[in-house]
Amino acid sequence: MSFIRRFIETQTSSSACPERRRFLGYMAGAAALPLIGLPELAEAAAKANSRMLAFKHLHTGESMTVVYKVGHDFVPQSLRRLSYLLRDFRTGDKHHMDTKLYDLLWRLNQDVNSHNPYEIISAYRSPKTNQALRNRNAHSGVAQRSLHLEGAALDVRLADVRLADLRDAALDLKAGGVGYYPESGFIHVDTGRVRRW
Repeated sequence: MSFIRRFIETQTSSSACPERRRFLGYMAGAAALPLIGLPELAEAAAKANSRMLAFKHLHTGESMTVVYKVGHDFVPQSLRRLSYLLRDFRTGDKHHMDTKLYDLLWRLNQDVNSHNPYEIISAYRSPKTNQALRNRNAHSGVAQRSLHLEGAALDVRLADVRLADLRDAALDLKAGGVGYYPESGFIHVDTGRVRRW
């Protein structure tokens, strides 16, 4: 809940719009309830015209629930925290992630009605990591010019959504590339041109 408290502190100002003040009221109430669940937090964010995402990084064990957008405005502190969470976990290198990717994930979550965090398999990849993954196997499927290198791709899954259903919902968005890896248990989403594999 420390993020919610910090968010409230950084967003409180006399120029805050009524929607933002309402949102802060909802989130202040949520901060007082240490056992509040993800669906309730999401409902509070939705009432204030805000967007929230939850993640669990399978390689680092780190978890994060974050309001990344209020109205039409991205929350800078949230973007910084997400950049750290989605870093190349092998090298520690960070990269600015494409904010369209967050909106894509938010829309996808709305469509599949998940109550679980996105489980992250792969996010930003440094050139060194990308090349090492390509060198493992000639048929690795790792692209030389992967959008992971640009912070514009994620490999994810949701524990409460069948992988094929998640893929189909991502394809329906027509918001970028969608890769389906049932043998590895994840889908790839990116903000590049619309395509599938």
